[in-house]
Amino acid sequence: MRFVIIGAGRVGLRTARVLREEGHDVTIVERDANKAERARNDEFEVVEGDGAREAVLDQVDLESADALGALTGDLNVNFAACMVAKHFGCRTVLRIDEDYREDIYRKFASDVDEVVYPERLGAIGAKNALLGGNIRAIADIAQNLQVVELTITDESPVKGYSISELSIPADARILAFGKRDESMDIPLPDDSIGVGDRVAVLADFDVLEDVRRILVGDASRGAADELTANAGGN
Repeated sequence: MRFVIIGAGRVGLRTARVLREEGHDVTIVERDANKAERARNDEFEVVEGDGAREAVLDQVDLESADALGALTGDLNVNFAACMVAKHFGCRTVLRIDEDYREDIYRKFASDVDEVVYPERLGAIGAKNALLGGNIRAIADIAQNLQVVELTITDESPVKGYSISELSIPADARILAFGKRDESMDIPLPDDSIGVGDRVAVLADFDVLEDVRRILVGDASRGAADELTANAGGN
């Protein structure tokens, strides 16, 4: 696939490297001469200019691009680049810094395909490393919603159940299921739940502890309590 990345800063250049490592074609747009040169030294195709200007984006051939990631630290530049890319039918990803409020997030989320908070994702990773245990935060979906991955333990009340037999709070949904040492997939009603299996759940912060107790048992009570207490502040 072919991607256009706006911004060769910390987030943009790192994203471009990951995409290239996976075999994708990446073009970077960067207005800062030093950052543009650094990206060229990293053997990327670089268009030097303001990613908010349509004349500059015309140089990257958006018609042949699959997606554009506007990943600078400037929200106005990111939004303008996404709007131009939308005109060409590209999938658009908009970076918003952690400092922006939830109402601003919601405003821009309706205009682009995806909104990302790199700082928040980094905070989730750090929190998981600190918590350890059998519950792992994957993503904050909204101010009160989080996706978590839980690992079934020997103390799990549902060990031996099937997915169809699970009863979890109304404010929670099972998104994916994976047997021990296997990749996760869409859960099937007859999937049996055993020790070491993983369940991905979308849940309101208020019911995270109930979900943990049902799926994991009491083995990671301390970690779950910390997760519930801190989830809304990351």
